[in-house]
Amino acid sequence: MTVDAHHHVWDLSVRDQDWISGPELQPIRRNFTLADLVPEASAVGVDRTVLVQTITVAEETPEFLALADDSDLVAGVVGWTDLTRPDAADELARLKGLAGGRFLKGIRHQVQGEPDPEWLLRPDVRAGLAAVAAAGLVYDLVVLPHQLPACVKAAAALPGLTFVLDHLGKPPIASGELEPWASDIRALAALPNTVCKLSGMVTETDPGTWRSGWPAGELRPYADTVLDAFGPGRLMFGTDWPVCTLAATYAEVAHGTGVLVRGLSPDEKQDVFEGTATRVYGL
Repeated sequence: MTVDAHHHVWDLSVRDQDWISGPELQPIRRNFTLADLVPEASAVGVDRTVLVQTITVAEETPEFLALADDSDLVAGVVGWTDLTRPDAADELARLKGLAGGRFLKGIRHQVQGEPDPEWLLRPDVRAGLAAVAAAGLVYDLVVLPHQLPACVKAAAALPGLTFVLDHLGKPPIASGELEPWASDIRALAALPNTVCKLSGMVTETDPGTWRSGWPAGELRPYADTVLDAFGPGRLMFGTDWPVCTLAATYAEVAHGTGVLVRGLSPDEKQDVFEGTATRVYGL
């Protein structure tokens, strides 16, 4: 295991994380730094990571790039910029020119929070996505299941842009439903410019019951669906730390993912835990 393709950091003294609200999220309403992550990653053999945006604030991405520039652990950053701005291409070029700009590998927007299920298909957003492709970056999709059909249309319309689906598209693991999520996953995976992260599963479970069969229990049908649809060469491991700590430790997520892919060959496991992320993000 080498690459954790999805984690976050934040410092509440610098900027509030206003999405951390409600009693169920209070355990992560504190600072999480790279210094906190390093021993967790080292303990399971992770020596490269991808740091992913948390909020739609322009200042966060330059801060993340500076962190990467001063880190032996962070090998790539998925940042944020307003894709609807007419000068999105210029802004991406500016970000790439900053200190640590070489670590900018992708862009992400909190599409899951957009009320329009077809936000990705808006003309201004499509122009922004085209600018991401032209800049040589990838686009991370953080969406809810009902937004997956729009992801399929967006990826089909922009074959030159690689779309990375975060957290399996947040399937309804707690309820045990597979459809229509599974059919939409297969439609997305049918497009060659799409990949998926094996991440974020533990926080979609029922916290009162999921550990009884962990990790193969509730998670197995969803992991098997993406393994079958995308194949190991288009899947990448990610912890979603520190959000994952609401349900499992860093080491538990790493171990659990290993169990879920136990049936793969050594080369296929290498893709999931290193090769896919290294190739897709250009680490």
